[in-house]
Amino acid sequence: MSRTPVFVALLLASVALALAFRLPQLNLRPMHGDEAVHAYKCNELWQSGLYVYDPEEYHGPTLYYGTLPVFWLSSVKGWAQTSAAAYRIVPVFFGVGLILLLFLVADGLGRPATICAAVLTALSSPMVFYSRYYIQETLLVFFTFLVMAAGWRFTRAGRMSGQWSWAVLLGAGIGLMHATKETCVIAWACLALALAIVVLWSHTAPRRALVGVIAIALPAAVLTSLLLFAGLSSHLGGAVDSVRGYATYFRRAAGVTHYHPWYYYLQILGFVHYASGPTWSEALIVVLGAVGAFVALRGRAPTGVDLNLVRFLAVYTLLMLCVYSVIPYKTPWCVLGFLHGLILLAGVGAVWLLHVVRVRAAQVCVGVVLLAAAGQLGWQAWRGSHDYVFCADPRNPCVYAHPVRDVEALEVDVERLAAASPLGHGLLIRVVIENCWPLPWYLRRFGRVGYYEHIPDDADVDVVLASTKLESELEHRLHHDYEVTYRGLRRDEVLAVYVRRDLWDAFRARQTRAGTTATSP
Repeated sequence: MSRTPVFVALLLASVALALAFRLPQLNLRPMHGDEAVHAYKCNELWQSGLYVYDPEEYHGPTLYYGTLPVFWLSSVKGWAQTSAAAYRIVPVFFGVGLILLLFLVADGLGRPATICAAVLTALSSPMVFYSRYYIQETLLVFFTFLVMAAGWRFTRAGRMSGQWSWAVLLGAGIGLMHATKETCVIAWACLALALAIVVLWSHTAPRRALVGVIAIALPAAVLTSLLLFAGLSSHLGGAVDSVRGYATYFRRAAGVTHYHPWYYYLQILGFVHYASGPTWSEALIVVLGAVGAFVALRGRAPTGVDLNLVRFLAVYTLLMLCVYSVIPYKTPWCVLGFLHGLILLAGVGAVWLLHVVRVRAAQVCVGVVLLAAAGQLGWQAWRGSHDYVFCADPRNPCVYAHPVRDVEALEVDVERLAAASPLGHGLLIRVVIENCWPLPWYLRRFGRVGYYEHIPDDADVDVVLASTKLESELEHRLHHDYEVTYRGLRRDEVLAVYVRRDLWDAFRARQTRAGTTATSP
């Protein structure tokens, strides 16, 4: 492995760059419904110490277990006191960890290509955005790369004891993939097929090595997965449920929800522009990744680059792109799986371009163009994650089914009502809407909230939050006098906020004493 001080310093500088793009303003974007669900599930584990896998929803437990140290090191006592940043910092560390893992494959990619890949990982807009997103995707990409890196080190280990340790790490990575998200089976299939193709391509058949790594890695993978799905032995049936869950996800993959055309991911990476919004493109990574794939096909790599590793990455990335493009069910965060492969290839592609240009002046020009394009990636990534508007605006291709900012104003409204009531956070609240998330997050400080898809019999309470689609029916069911205001939840969903008259009057009186006008809570 490469250990020269300059190389290590540049890799650590890339880590610092990645942190600078990922750590600031983690609370800036409203909590997505999926993030809120996972925060709630994590809280269940935190408070009870028990994890029970649900084969219908939520995915595996690694995200939740990975969050527990954040709470152990903090002074908060329950999720009512937590902030979005406390959860989002977990994918931040795994996103930055992708750069640190490059150290394990640097002698295969070559040091210059490794540094290029590290910088592109730090600056890629989807990589930055979803490293600040409390979902499983960044963890899945990290564990997948861990499997690749451990497999590479296995092939490079000179002693049998060293090979065993890397094989165990490889197996643990496979188990962690399984305990993260059900789509790991796609990555497994692509990894296995890419390995088989490269073995045939290079006319080598290391059968003994393959048998050895399987014999060691498979038990480690199974043990890791069983331990996590069984809730560290608190729910032994979780292992069986983790297999049953695939029936649900195969149905969804073939269904019509989240349906997008086959070129959806290519469009996200290539070119996206909505009216009155900025242009988004990962074209630098796509072009350099294609050059890296060309190097694999060409059969001659720059000095220090292992051709078989580059071929493996090229085949794996192409397979991942094809499989995810064919599946009708698409969400933008799934782009990370093959985007990461493209980034690794792009590092090789950048070095090859600088290597193939022999004239010094031309090399300088190519370098300047690459730096300028990397600057565009960085500006785009910063705007997509740190701009108050575009970090939650659907004109950003990484933003998907996101709540509008009015949901944050709604939280303030209800807190003001609580301050005006002797019940405080004991206010009786009914939420009537088909999909209530992320409202449980924004109402997490209130202990008497009921969630319903249909109007309940006891809807006459202090505050009722209801979809405007149910407004007419609700008004026929309410007997008290209410003040009604409106707040957006999602772009296609508006909430009617019913505040009982006595509470509204108390709120208005409080605002009058404070010298403000009560147009809304």
